[in-house]
Amino acid sequence: MCGITGWVAYDSDLTSKRAVIDAMTATMACRGPDDSGTWVRPDVALGHRRLAIIDLPGGRQPMTAGTPRGDVTLVYSGETYNFTELRAELTALGHAWRTDSDTEVVLRGYLEWGEGVAERLNGMYAFAVWDERERKLVMVRDRMGVKPFYYLPTADGVLFGSEPKAILANPLAPRVVDTDGLRELLSFTKSPGWALWRGMREVEPGTVVTVTRDGLRARTYWRLDATPHTDDRETTVARVRELMTDIVRRQLVADVPRCVLLSGGLDSSAVTGLAAAELGSGLRTFAVDFVGQEENFQPDEMRDTPDAPYIRDVAALVGSDHHDVVLDPAALTDPEVRRAVLRARDIPAGLGDMDTSLYLLFKAIRAESTVALSGESADEVFGGYRWFHDGSAQADTFPWIAFLSSVPRTSPFEPGLLARLGLREYVADQYRAAVAEVDHLDGEDPHEARMRTVCHLHLTRFVRMLLDRKDRASMAVGLEVRVPFCDHRLVEYVYNTPWSLKTFDGREKSLLRHATAHVLPASVRDRVKSPYPSTQDPGYGAALQQQAKEVLTERDHRVFDLIDRGWVHRASEVDPTAMGGGERAGLDRFLDLYHWIDLYRPELVLD
Repeated sequence: MCGITGWVAYDSDLTSKRAVIDAMTATMACRGPDDSGTWVRPDVALGHRRLAIIDLPGGRQPMTAGTPRGDVTLVYSGETYNFTELRAELTALGHAWRTDSDTEVVLRGYLEWGEGVAERLNGMYAFAVWDERERKLVMVRDRMGVKPFYYLPTADGVLFGSEPKAILANPLAPRVVDTDGLRELLSFTKSPGWALWRGMREVEPGTVVTVTRDGLRARTYWRLDATPHTDDRETTVARVRELMTDIVRRQLVADVPRCVLLSGGLDSSAVTGLAAAELGSGLRTFAVDFVGQEENFQPDEMRDTPDAPYIRDVAALVGSDHHDVVLDPAALTDPEVRRAVLRARDIPAGLGDMDTSLYLLFKAIRAESTVALSGESADEVFGGYRWFHDGSAQADTFPWIAFLSSVPRTSPFEPGLLARLGLREYVADQYRAAVAEVDHLDGEDPHEARMRTVCHLHLTRFVRMLLDRKDRASMAVGLEVRVPFCDHRLVEYVYNTPWSLKTFDGREKSLLRHATAHVLPASVRDRVKSPYPSTQDPGYGAALQQQAKEVLTERDHRVFDLIDRGWVHRASEVDPTAMGGGERAGLDRFLDLYHWIDLYRPELVLD
């Protein structure tokens, strides 16, 4: 796992710009604390930061292969889980090897198959190849978008990087955020390619972007297609079990210490059980918790039970070496931790303790392990969220937005700004565009067709937000988090399983529950879905209020171009023991924006 960056400029000589590519590369030191490398030629400059996972001494980058017509050079981030099979195939085709790394497999795969190498990879990856033979750059991103990848077209080429901060370190990149960028930031629809900063784009998941002197060309190499599902219930459960077992086995391969993130829910518990079955004794597991959470827990609209009892049941069953990372409001609201999260994510997401606790969890894990397996994305694949199963799934909008809209909230943003942004119309446009991308089977039952659409929305929109959050928070501390549920074989198979089979026992995630029942305690098999935890300690809200009052004394701060000062004043005076979710979420968003503006110094163009 690493960070990559680069600069292609057909009308410039980049050999005099080494200091710039060095600065772009340095922004991602956290993503790759083990090594750094740059490679500069007149047309192109490439940078790489390395987190060594496989072949620790041999996987240095940028990695070059010579050909009679010119060099081919790769910068690569991620993991290819089928690299052993690909290596054997390439060896049979005559390729010789200098290292044991998956990076060289990808490089030689490109030499053999060109851009078609993308279709052959099983993994999470973002990589760029400079092909001197044709003076072109080829950028490739994994099918589900597990690894981030951004680019910014320039007058004579392109800038790219694993994160926007790498691109923003180049003087050619404008630090402008306009109304188009803000619409998506506030709407929660994950518009394809969106990157907040004006002119910047994501390489979309499952896509190859090629850059030549003639411009940019994008090709989609993977999408969710509708295909008939002919397996019966028993065969379907067995196939899910077979896939999950193989996926976890592959994703445990590493030359560094590994662990599993364990929340006590079905998803992470299934991964934990399968990992323990593969590794035997000695598996490490980690969980996040909050001071007093179990003893003082109160059910709410999202969570019925605390996580701790279920975590203990799983750890006892598999015999893991378990560690709880227990956080208090002081740690969760520390302004320096908030700023670290903002630097990691590059955007003021406003998720509060769900972001800071994740960052602090990963930071604690990194002291013990370098690779962690996660249960992320199972809800999107198997249909686990509550809004899959209530009226939200039938609403004429994104189901998560329909669900969240059912909870009364007030907005901290300036009313005039909200009026200019036209968020209702924006969300409606995004929803229509997203639905139009869904492929259906001829004669599909209307309810099955609707649930296919809902699953597609989650797998192409919602999950990408969560994957980006997970990647940024983990890589900010040099931890590689792998996501077994994003294996494209599993995603394709379950996506095309009828909704009636996904819920055959009257519960959410029926297929996963039955496929992994053999590695789960009874308590977890019977547990109702509970999302990532959030502290219920009123001390959290009180700390937000105190920090908000301090910001209110800064009369001319630019955050008040976006935020209603009166709203902040009112929210900061509410009794913290009676604070609603709207006030708390609004204060978190306000403080995120305040610190983000200080850190990034964006030019806000609000037309």
